Amino acid sequence: MSDQKAKYMIHATIKAEGTIQRKDVVGAIFGQTEGLLGEELQLRKLQRTGRIGHVDVDLNSNKGKVSGVIMLPSSLDQVSTAVIGAALETIERIGPCKATIKVGRIENIHSVKRDTVIDRAKDLLLSIVNEGTNDSKSILDEVRSVLTLGTETDIAGMTCGPNAKESEALIIVEGRNDVRNLLKFGIKNAIATMGANVKDELVELAKTKNNVTAFCDGDRGGKLLLMELSGALGKSLTHVALAPESREVEHLEGKVVTKCLNQKETATKAMSRIKAQLKADDKGAPPRKSAASNGSVDVPDNIREWSAHMSDLKKNTAILVLEDGSPSEPIGASKLADFAADVEGAQCLIVNSKISARMIEIAELGAIPSVLGSASGTASSDSVETYAMSDLE
Repeated sequence: MSDQKAKYMIHATIKAEGTIQRKDVVGAIFGQTEGLLGEELQLRKLQRTGRIGHVDVDLNSNKGKVSGVIMLPSSLDQVSTAVIGAALETIERIGPCKATIKVGRIENIHSVKRDTVIDRAKDLLLSIVNEGTNDSKSILDEVRSVLTLGTETDIAGMTCGPNAKESEALIIVEGRNDVRNLLKFGIKNAIATMGANVKDELVELAKTKNNVTAFCDGDRGGKLLLMELSGALGKSLTHVALAPESREVEHLEGKVVTKCLNQKETATKAMSRIKAQLKADDKGAPPRKSAASNGSVDVPDNIREWSAHMSDLKKNTAILVLEDGSPSEPIGASKLADFAADVEGAQCLIVNSKISARMIEIAELGAIPSVLGSASGTASSDSVETYAMSDLE
């Protein structure tokens, strides 16, 4: 379930006497509430059916103690959502550590969106009213404006377009020439990092924006810069766009720039995929033999474990192995793409059919690192590992 479909958002704080990770918190939420709320409110089942969404956990560690926030979207009714919120507070240990979870509030997302619509409508109305003031400009002012149209400027030594500071959206690129290239095509809200180190001024600027997109080169250097930006900007980074493979932003044509920005991904999904690619590159292992080859394939233990779910599937249906290791409900081919896009953190796509290019495309869009099919195919991907049941023999 995407947060856009949720009615409510449970906001909670967490404190732990020891070092824990996000996966420990998620595991405790699903594991320790199981059997507590009855069959109708089993969290694993509710997530598989899309009634609750991705558990967002943000943790900070300090002197051996951990504190943070938990956000859990819900499309259930008010009563059920409140019960789930209360259930979170019953968790007293996470792993070996004593922990306390406290629900601060349950936010009505629809009310927040309504207020946002009202505020934005007021701004749009004012822009309509104020538009008439442009008629008062003299001809000289109109012609003089050409002298400053599309010129670059800078913020704290970082080259940027003239609208980078005032615009509600920001595009972060690597170098000065990237900004200049985007200016040629009328994109005036770009700013360059001017190197691998992300300046504090850029971090602060990003915090003031509603939309921040990192637009990087399509090579390993561009992906490493994305990792740096993601770590420095955190949740301020909302989207990621990449130039085509092995191409640089400063050399892209206008139509390619537009296509790349139109196809930008949410930062969460893009970074999950890119981290997996870089990890695979860093291992320096020889390329995995394709599913069509006759050579043996080194199949990870978790894939062998999950392969047991194949027997539960009818022909041409699929399941996702979710973030906590549990399987989703079986999904038909027509609904698979939408389901995979909505579920965050899925670990594997298991499909009772030959692995096709479409299956790999769905996995890439959903940032799912592996696909297990009943039979091998000729399709392959640099970002998705593919396995057939015959590989397990």
